[in-house]
Amino acid sequence: MDGPIGMFDSGFGGLTVARATIDLLPAEDLVYIGDTGRYPYGSKPLDDVRSYARELARSLVHDYGAKAIVVACNTATAAGLDELRAELDVPVIDVVRPGARALVATTTTGRVGVIGTVGTVSSGAYVRSIAETGVPVTLTSAACPGFVEFVERGQTTGDEVTVLAERLLAPMVDAGVDALLLGCTHYPFLARVIGDVMGPEVTLVSSADETAFAIRRRLAEAGLVRDIRSASGPGHHRFASSGDIDVFRDLGSRLLGPELDRTEAWPPTHDRAAPGAG
Repeated sequence: MDGPIGMFDSGFGGLTVARATIDLLPAEDLVYIGDTGRYPYGSKPLDDVRSYARELARSLVHDYGAKAIVVACNTATAAGLDELRAELDVPVIDVVRPGARALVATTTTGRVGVIGTVGTVSSGAYVRSIAETGVPVTLTSAACPGFVEFVERGQTTGDEVTVLAERLLAPMVDAGVDALLLGCTHYPFLARVIGDVMGPEVTLVSSADETAFAIRRRLAEAGLVRDIRSASGPGHHRFASSGDIDVFRDLGSRLLGPELDRTEAWPPTHDRAAPGAG
């Protein structure tokens, strides 16, 4: 129960999942790796993304002592989730299944949409996960290249973003969806623009909160939940980046909040340290 929750994403998008997890599980330690040195994942071959995911997940277990892994990246989930679950002896939680369940629970018309990176959409991961729910819906999917890059630059509003959103979301508008899943953890940062384009009758669904609930459930099943009543205080949170750590800290703190007050380099150059150390 003393190890941290390990979480990784290609960059800043997974901070939406980190935020929800910190709020829901305040006693838990958390280590987050943003692979900004190799982002974006969405346009890369899935074999490459699978390799990145294995490297990051293994590092979280072996370098940081993670008791569970959260793949806070839809593209990495689509590329390598099954392999990670087969290779690692800790729980591995994804963002795709929780998002799919939330989407089908939200719709009233049965017309739903999913937007994501090219890699996520082309993998069919959401098509399979939505089908597994058994809920009869009509699904429209669309890739949204460019959205991740805007978020990674900290540009989440403005004419450029709006023009791109109007073009990319046209299939969703034409399909008349009433629920739209933001199938990339970066996309909630663009929710205002996406919501304006889609209109007030469309509910935007983010997998972040549902993933946090899934994390709590999996930890409870494994007897790994750290109880706030018996903890010495709130959990410690560490954030690492494979790219420019100053840029990650500055933009990440604006996106996540005060918990992200410093960033360390990944991969680590020191022996395993306890969360909060350094």
